[in-house]
Amino acid sequence: MFGLTPFNRQAVQRSNNGFVDFYHVMDDFFNNDLLSLRDFKYDTFKVDIKEDANGYAIEAEMPGVKKEDIAIDYQNDQLIIAVQRKEEMNDEKDQYIHRERHIASMQRAISLKDVKVEGITAKLEEGILKINIPKEEVPKAKRLIEIQ
Repeated sequence: MFGLTPFNRQAVQRSNNGFVDFYHVMDDFFNNDLLSLRDFKYDTFKVDIKEDANGYAIEAEMPGVKKEDIAIDYQNDQLIIAVQRKEEMNDEKDQYIHRERHIASMQRAISLKDVKVEGITAKLEEGILKINIPKEEVPKAKRLIEIQ
């Protein structure tokens, strides 16, 4: 039936270049996996989080992203890393046959408490965004309660 294959057996053989594969939409509809190969694999950037006694170390993979396209914000106990990219072909020839534009927006939110906001640093090197977040000493609330 025109490429209909139950359980998406052909998905492993197909390669995904980041675009929705229109001709295999029906195959994916009958996929029995909870998360298919196309769902989240190419939609966001990968993040690694390490914690030690002094703070958190976060590494996010961002190949080809400029630091001007990245926004990092900490509010309400969440670190938000947002990327907004806009690529255009600015070929000034009038007789073009094909022109493309690409706009991508991705965002990750990471819940972190006991953060010393003033000490957060970030650096982008070779496609890896490295964020160091120191922990703030939170005094333990200890109180002897008298019984009446």
